[in-house]
Amino acid sequence: MPKLAQYRAKHDAPLAIAADASASILHVDMDAFFVSVELLARPELRGKAVIVGGQRDQRGVVTSASYEARKFGVHSAMALRTAAQLCPHAIFLDRHHELYGQWSNRVAAILGKYSPIVEMVSIDEAYLDLAGTERLHGPPLAAAHKLLQQITATTGLPCSGGLGATRLVAKIASEQAKPRGLAWIPPGSEAAFLAPLAVRRIPGIGRVTDGALRGLGIETIAQLQNVSLERLEETFGQWGTALFRKARGIDSYEFFVDAEPKSLSHNQTFGEDTRDRELLESTLSYLCQKAAKRLRDAALHARTVTLTVRFADFTTITRSHTLAEPSDLDTVFLKAVRELFQHAWNGQALLRLVGVALTSFSAGSAQFDLLDPERREKLERLARATDRLRDRFGFSKVQFGGSLPIRDDSE
Repeated sequence: MPKLAQYRAKHDAPLAIAADASASILHVDMDAFFVSVELLARPELRGKAVIVGGQRDQRGVVTSASYEARKFGVHSAMALRTAAQLCPHAIFLDRHHELYGQWSNRVAAILGKYSPIVEMVSIDEAYLDLAGTERLHGPPLAAAHKLLQQITATTGLPCSGGLGATRLVAKIASEQAKPRGLAWIPPGSEAAFLAPLAVRRIPGIGRVTDGALRGLGIETIAQLQNVSLERLEETFGQWGTALFRKARGIDSYEFFVDAEPKSLSHNQTFGEDTRDRELLESTLSYLCQKAAKRLRDAALHARTVTLTVRFADFTTITRSHTLAEPSDLDTVFLKAVRELFQHAWNGQALLRLVGVALTSFSAGSAQFDLLDPERREKLERLARATDRLRDRFGFSKVQFGGSLPIRDDSE
């Protein structure tokens, strides 16, 4: 896996793209990722309207829809029952998040071969900085083309890309290139590229801002580009400055690589509300193990364990426990979660969701007081051996006792 990067805001963001800027920021977006992963196992469904997220009569929302289903107005985050009405002949599939995570990791590994700086913004999209990689992969445009081809050739998953001088331009360019395309926006042509698009295409402009802009007679980015900075600031305050920049393809972000996650969490929403203790406790064990493995993969230890419980009436409570010393062991976290769950749930109330979160991170081992050294060493060896097996065969294939195989809808 590559060393993951993040973006942070610049305090002195410019109002124009530098004259010597290069189009080296690549946005890679997997096409209908969840559907595409499902089709690897069910190729007979290719070319058909496929909707991932659950069954047509279930509560919940669409996770992803094939392009054949999108023609009927189906889109992600739409209620499953609404999607069924719009596209009654569609084939509905349950989610398999563990599987999607495995394929996302494979894609990330390929990305890491092309740049030392990769930001995974979600399970199916990422930004890369290709600056300085010319000696290995050629000019950014050639490298981007080769990268997208390798992803599809290696994984069988379609993807699209956008190459630009800024993160914003690269993002919009990849959207324009879908499906299976690559759009390159040379430095200096950002404003012309954005001009014919609707203002809603600019990341960060939602329904409220769009309505306010329409009230000013502004519907396209070209119209927004014609509004002076002074008028935008007078109307929108500091957001007006951002609108001025965004309309010209300028963003106020830069890469930084020294970021560490502030929390790791996994939730499980049940298809039906339940009070099945065995199911609930095995689910918590499963979620603990997922969070602990991610923690070890990041070479971190956590000191705070948080339990989330959501009842059938949507009432949600959280309970936390701070360990005496930081840990990265499943058994330590699970012991704390079970104690929290015992006090949070009376054994009778129907539950809709349970979740586990790990926070208060530190690097390096600091497990001194929780376990005797010999037992701790055995548990650490077990965890490392288990992680190696999971990396090879998949997380769900190797589970500790007390964790039943469940359909993975973790968030």
